[in-house]
Amino acid sequence: MNFCSHCGQRVRLAIPEGDDRPRYLCDDCGTIHYQNPRIVAGTLPVRDGRVLLCRRAIAPRKGYWTLPAGFMENAETTLEAAARETWEEACARVDVHDLYTLINLPHINQVYMIFLADLQGGFAAGPESLEVAMFAEEEIPWGDLAFPTIERTLRHYFADRPGEVFPLHISDIGEEDRERYFGSA
Repeated sequence: MNFCSHCGQRVRLAIPEGDDRPRYLCDDCGTIHYQNPRIVAGTLPVRDGRVLLCRRAIAPRKGYWTLPAGFMENAETTLEAAARETWEEACARVDVHDLYTLINLPHINQVYMIFLADLQGGFAAGPESLEVAMFAEEEIPWGDLAFPTIERTLRHYFADRPGEVFPLHISDIGEEDRERYFGSA
């Protein structure tokens, strides 16, 4: 950040009085610019033991498979964001259930929230997807998944499915995990 969004003057990075971390400060108008993590909300759409995946039509990771998910918008709940992203990416209606995975990615300031969901009706590729398809566990394109968050969510699901108990899984993915997963992409 170079300029204040309130007054247009230059900002500087410093620790404000009474704070414990650097923030962008505007000395002209006194605004402290707080920057917070972005929430990625999505679903794990399931029907008859198969999961719905989308092949990405956009960067990053164009051409790789993912669950329908994306950045939460202002004025919506996480459940609304998850259902909206599923509609936008897979033209699919879902009955959204419990939060299933909450994955922190502090190195890129993101939090993934993936909800279990029952797929209702049909599906088709939305504008951000090249194609969408249903996969059984043995059909998952494990080597072509877009993000480590998606792989982790799918592995939890297939490990939990035999017992039909789907607890909340909370974990972190660090920069090292990301590098190991797909290099510096």
